[in-house]
Amino acid sequence: MRAENATSTVDGNALAGMMDDLLASEITVMTAVCGGCGAAGPLAETVVELDDTAAIVRCRSCTHTLFTVLREAGRTRVVIGMLRELSDS
Repeated sequence: MRAENATSTVDGNALAGMMDDLLASEITVMTAVCGGCGAAGPLAETVVELDDTAAIVRCRSCTHTLFTVLREAGRTRVVIGMLRELSDS
């Protein structure tokens, strides 16, 4: 008899540990995968357009916007664009 993975439906609080593990990593060495062209590489190798309120992170291969970081009114938010995957390896 084969063991099945148990799944459950819970609220978003269940993400805390997994997201803490991911975001505790050094951000510049995290691997980003572009949903446009499939290129993968460290965030340190992306192209970033930066001003006082925003950082637009683009794929070095095809220039699609992977994600944008916005700072406004004392808060920071991330808008996901063509980022298919972000991993700590």
